[in-house]
Amino acid sequence: MRLYYLHGFNSSPQSDKAKLMADFVEKHCPNTELVLPTLHFSPRQVMAMLSTDIAAHPGPKALMGSSLGGFYATYLAEQHDLHAVVVNPAVKPFELLANYLGPQLNPYTGEQFEVTLAHLPELKSLYIQPLAKPSRFWLLQKQGDEVLDWHQAADYYQGARQTIEAGGDHAFSDLDKHLRQIAGFLDLC
Repeated sequence: MRLYYLHGFNSSPQSDKAKLMADFVEKHCPNTELVLPTLHFSPRQVMAMLSTDIAAHPGPKALMGSSLGGFYATYLAEQHDLHAVVVNPAVKPFELLANYLGPQLNPYTGEQFEVTLAHLPELKSLYIQPLAKPSRFWLLQKQGDEVLDWHQAADYYQGARQTIEAGGDHAFSDLDKHLRQIAGFLDLC
């Protein structure tokens, strides 16, 4: 099994959730290869890189993504008929990132980049409505997400497995309590 963990906007493979998944897979899923790519800020480049990698590796694959990574995981799951776990996913990042136009600094890598108007239609072109096979998804959502409206994800992922929890935050700080179930849903171990 090859599992792609896709981090969110202005994050990295060094995020707490990515490290948590890496540790869990290493300890409990020896037959799973965890892929933790550093995602470029350009959606077009992200999709080119990931689509090429997915196509180049035959065999079982699955996706997990957080926030913007959840949006990317959704698109890729639909395109490649894969299962995906999405954690506090950005459903319409082309609307959300309009508030982040301009220079950005990645706190994990120190990379400076700029979000431009050109990125918004790139993101919108990846939006799939409705989902062809919602049963391939598991939505993990916190109602206390301070960045995203949890109602939007609950509506968008209708027909998917959904775990919507009161409280919490955008970081989904207690993800560790779901790791065994995630591994089962994605058939990792």
